[in-house]
Amino acid sequence: MTPSDAVSIVPAGTLVCGMQLPVAAQSATFVQPWEGAAGAAEMRRVAEVAEAAGLFYLAVSDHIAVPRAHAAAMSTVWYDAIATLGFLAAATRRIRLMSYVWVAPYRHPLVTAKAFASLDALSGGRVILGVGAGHVEAEFAALGIDFRRRGALLNESIDLVVAAWRDEYPVHDGPAFPVRDLGQQPRPLQQPRPPIWIGGSTPAALRRVAERGDGWLPQGVPEMGMPAAIELIRAQRRKTRGDARIDLGMNAPWLHIGQAACDAPNTRTGSNAELAEIFRAIKRLGVQHCGIRFRSRSCDELCDQIAAFGADILPLINQ
Repeated sequence: MTPSDAVSIVPAGTLVCGMQLPVAAQSATFVQPWEGAAGAAEMRRVAEVAEAAGLFYLAVSDHIAVPRAHAAAMSTVWYDAIATLGFLAAATRRIRLMSYVWVAPYRHPLVTAKAFASLDALSGGRVILGVGAGHVEAEFAALGIDFRRRGALLNESIDLVVAAWRDEYPVHDGPAFPVRDLGQQPRPLQQPRPPIWIGGSTPAALRRVAERGDGWLPQGVPEMGMPAAIELIRAQRRKTRGDARIDLGMNAPWLHIGQAACDAPNTRTGSNAELAEIFRAIKRLGVQHCGIRFRSRSCDELCDQIAAFGADILPLINQ
């Protein structure tokens, strides 16, 4: 892709914050105990509160069928990403809707292009397509897809989705998905197209972000550390796409706001100024968007945390 193909949506000089939708994915690594008994009502309530608090995006993950051997760690609760994002689109009006991340190699790229173009049109132009290569080898096997080719399939998928969003009848001569004389409507509402943020923290993923992405969605801190990873992306970006802007991301530590006792491990607490400084430090690294996570013992508490973040901390970040 060329510099003119890049799409940046975060206002220059600012750090915006978004969050993963609770309940929709329930991996043991991040699920809160109350989510197991929750459903659509709680997801809608959190979405409404997040939008009112001024968050930039809500994100939904993607797995099709979790192998039994992985279920204890991952669970099998992974709501369908497109159905859930469509539900969120109807429940909100302004907040952006993102896949974090859509495992693009699981589908033909025209399926991805159609689904997210339709979602963009129906939501009023709020889609961010977050894509990744995937990591569960047995899930690839069940779907009949070669796990070893997932990086190449992702690269070609990104290229074809961009082509399909740019032209109603895209021409693509890639080895896995050659396409011509096939048209798609509706067209995305966002112009020139919705942004594509790429997930991953390996060196190969960082190069992919620089060469093909409009933004970066880290999946854990890279082994080299965030500053080195950001510099790698920026250096490769300059080499391959010149001065094209890119919206780099990072995830904040687990937070708990206010005076209510919270003894969960690896959780940051403190005054509003102290918590805001966490985000200002992230911004100083050169990051444009940040995922936030709150410890919570109920949906009520999570909603209170989100509202407090929006009222008391978010306004301090970009001062």
